[in-house]
Formats: sequence, structure tokens, C-alpha cells
Amino acid sequence: MRNAALTLGIIAGLTGMIVGFFSFGYVEAIEKYGEIEGLAEQVANVGLVQVVAILSPMLAIAGGAMARARALAGGLLMGLSAVGMYAAFGFNVFTMFPIAFASLGAVLGITAGQPDEPKAHF
Repeated sequence: MRNAALTLGIIAGLTGMIVGFFSFGYVEAIEKYGEIEGLAEQVANVGLVQVVAILSPMLAIAGGAMARARALAGGLLMGLSAVGMYAAFGFNVFTMFPIAFASLGAVLGITAGQPDEPKAHF
């Protein structure tokens, strides 16, 4: 379970980086060139989108990297990443895989027991 959480966290972070690059770039392009009515309009919360575009992929990758040694902490970081991506970007065709992978990695990390113990953290 820890290896699966590691893999899912890193994949979620990498795909989240792609979403983050485009989201941050879109916000910056609208700031610089202005809105095009009906085609390209500014998002409602610019600051949230920019912060989450940077932090959520980092949290997912860090959580995945921590999953083998500190599964509970890694799972919590991946959960924060999934919640951040959902809050800033919503659930759509571009965010469904990063959110789903980070969420599943969080569940696996939180429920993973010690390597030589058959029981969970709780």
C-alpha cells in the first residue's frame, strides 16, 4: 500500500503540475492582455488559483515521496493536495486524474500499517 501511495502521489503531482502551469499561465495572460468577452474571462479568485497551482502539485509529490517512510503524513499531504486542486480548479476533464490519484494515494497512505504490522494506524 505504501508503494502504491508513493506512485499515485508522484503521478498526481506531475499531472497537477501540467494543470498548474496552464492555469497560472491563463491567469497571467488575462492579466496582461485583458479579457475577451465570451471567450477568455478572468477567474473569480486569482490568488487562490495561483497559490494552488504551485502548492498542490508540490504537496502531492512530497506526500508521495514520504509515503514509504511516513505513510500517515504523506497521506495527509496528498489529501490536502486533492482538496486544494478541487477548491481552486473544480472537478473537470483536466483535473479528474490528479484529484483522483491524490485522493486514492491519501486513502492508501492513511490506512497503511507499518511494513511488518498487519494493522492500520488507528
